[in-house]
Amino acid sequence: MSSLAAKTCVPCRGGVPPLKGQDLAALQKQVPEWKVVNEHHIVRQFKFPDFKQALAFVNRVGELAEAQGHHPDILLAWGKAEITLWTHKIDGLTESDFIMAAKIDRVLSS
Repeated sequence: MSSLAAKTCVPCRGGVPPLKGQDLAALQKQVPEWKVVNEHHIVRQFKFPDFKQALAFVNRVGELAEAQGHHPDILLAWGKAEITLWTHKIDGLTESDFIMAAKIDRVLSS
């Protein structure tokens, strides 16, 4: 499991550049199921056998998001959930996005 999952999301106050290039690639390697899109956001689709299990997962992710103060975009459909993360304050990616991704991966395995 990624050491990112042990960290806590840090609220972004702005004024910092979004991650790019090698810094971005190094963090992505720690959450390999997540796809980096245009160096702007990360996304992952989760599959489930039915709507009820997808909803339960989304609810657990929602509780985690509230606890971390880091709120993803979540698409819920029958048998799947898609989660997209980025830091809105800087319109790009920060370490906290990858921390949240690692924590979401941990929710899936629990």
